[in-house]
Amino acid sequence: MKILVIGSGGREHALTWKLRESPLMEEIYCAPGNAGITQEAECLPVDIASPQEILQLARSIHADLTVVGPEVPLVAGVVDEFERAGMAIVGPTKAAARLEGSKIFAKRFMQRHRIPTAEFDVAENFEQATRVLRDFGAPIVVKADGLAAGKGVAVCQTFEEAEQALEGFMRQEILGEAGKRVVMEKRLTGEELSFIVVTDGRSVVPLPPTRDHKPLLDGDQGPNTGGMGAYSDDAILGDRLRDEILRTIVRPTLAGLAAEGIPYRGFLYFGLMLTSDGPKVLEYNVRMGDPEAQPIMMRLRSDLLPVLAAVREGQLGAQEAHWTPNPAVCVVLAAKGYPGQVQVGQVITGYDSAEAIGGVKVFHAGTVMKDDRLVTSGGRVMGVTAIAEDLPGAIQRAYLAVSKIRFDGMQYRRDIGAKGLRHLAAGHEPESSQRRRTPSSSYTLKPQPRHH
Repeated sequence: MKILVIGSGGREHALTWKLRESPLMEEIYCAPGNAGITQEAECLPVDIASPQEILQLARSIHADLTVVGPEVPLVAGVVDEFERAGMAIVGPTKAAARLEGSKIFAKRFMQRHRIPTAEFDVAENFEQATRVLRDFGAPIVVKADGLAAGKGVAVCQTFEEAEQALEGFMRQEILGEAGKRVVMEKRLTGEELSFIVVTDGRSVVPLPPTRDHKPLLDGDQGPNTGGMGAYSDDAILGDRLRDEILRTIVRPTLAGLAAEGIPYRGFLYFGLMLTSDGPKVLEYNVRMGDPEAQPIMMRLRSDLLPVLAAVREGQLGAQEAHWTPNPAVCVVLAAKGYPGQVQVGQVITGYDSAEAIGGVKVFHAGTVMKDDRLVTSGGRVMGVTAIAEDLPGAIQRAYLAVSKIRFDGMQYRRDIGAKGLRHLAAGHEPESSQRRRTPSSSYTLKPQPRHH
């Protein structure tokens, strides 16, 4: 098979790296890719915001299957474009991608289908938002309606912080069109969990549980980012909680989409808060998380390509995925200024030494070759990912690899996976469930009655 991966981040590097291992793979391409992906695939230029340009590229290389990494082309309707042309692609349609493309649509969808989430209200303008703020009080979470590269969420502890967030989003328009409408919701407390599945709309294969680290600084301080690292460990999730998530969140989501005439195929990411009242949805993403994809792909031991092909054909129920029980940790190295205005063009050294460490893979994101030297070209530069027999070993290995890499202004968190270590030290997980291994087989979700 000829495979085309769309995107240029660490997620796309991880997907390309894993798909390249498939014995079914004949040729593999990535567009636009990055300096690291050139070691795995032929990289080709493309405007990821243009579905027509992506389709034209896929036709030109006679791609048998196109795999979309980021949200932008999905929200723009690339899957619809491919389906009209009879070309195979993995991802949700434009209608289904509204789950991520519009926070307002997503929250109202959850409300319609009784999917547990935080109490919320919608504001169409600044004056309406300030009225909601007075009603809700603080702490409160302010979310831009549209796509904002992971930077459209403000967790506000005080009334003043919320006013500042609304001023920035709605009056100063720091996020452009994305922030002109907002969702305002009461803050949930608990531990966050990234629960990602791949689905053909009827069956699902759950991926190993992960925890992302969104804030820039240690201890979850500082501004939100697209993600500063993640770890994946089966100890995060027990049988009982997994079954509850599938029953109360995953099944109603897919059933609700189907009932509204919006079938879903592809990766579906559930950003959850594990509250004292059970798991609740913080957000949907219509693709794999980044950086979560990096430790997940490190743990995958079976062939990814047949699973994705089965998603496209609606035959996922016959597929299995096999995972190592060993935990994996990804530490993101970011450029100076991230998540704001970043410095680019800084020479990167030591990445070869990092990858020479056993059990380590450096997934590139914002990198490019210039004058035969690897230099930074974006905010998140690399995801240093390590796997080991236990979580402490994976953390130690990841940070040993990080210590080998240098570029001016390099910043990273030093506490990725620390929450998992605290639970290990305490001898329990927050959901008080037994450790389990991620199951290999798919689940077929039975239809659920639609609520009126």
